[in-house]
Amino acid sequence: MTNADEGGFGGQAAEGELPRHEAPDPRGQMHRKKRLMPDADTREFLRAQNVAHVGTVDAKGWPYVVPLIYIYEGNDYLYLHTGNHHGHFLQNIQRNPRVCVEVGAMGPVHRGHPFACNSALVFTSVIAFGPVRIITDRDKKSWFFDQVLAKYGEPSWTFEPGYPLLDRIILYEQQIEMVTGKHSEGLYH
Repeated sequence: MTNADEGGFGGQAAEGELPRHEAPDPRGQMHRKKRLMPDADTREFLRAQNVAHVGTVDAKGWPYVVPLIYIYEGNDYLYLHTGNHHGHFLQNIQRNPRVCVEVGAMGPVHRGHPFACNSALVFTSVIAFGPVRIITDRDKKSWFFDQVLAKYGEPSWTFEPGYPLLDRIILYEQQIEMVTGKHSEGLYH
């Protein structure tokens, strides 16, 4: 068993790994600057998408990513929810509330020549970093579900008023500390 099998965070590189060095915070850094989206476009893309992939880290250092629906209205807060059970996501954020949220959309693949590896993908993605906190306020939970129905539901749907099962969900509020968007036009960039 290698150090990586044990969690990989013992300070030494496991067999086949490169040694770790102290480096500046890589969040928000982009290698291909021309793909960096303007902030307004980044936030609009984040608002418009349907599924967020939310990354946390468990007590042994293992990453955990879960797809969740979300509400983002263009400010510095993003809202997510899970069921009210003591699952992997909740355990991770209770230990470390820092999360990474990713939303993305894939376009076509542009065929490259003369080799397949010259091909390029059209895509857009947004990454948001920041801590989450649990919101217990019933009015905020009701607001969240009103927004969920407006975003994901059908206009013709009707329901009895109220949300009697609010205690069965956990509402999370991410305070966005850093958000970046990236867009590739494929071969035409």
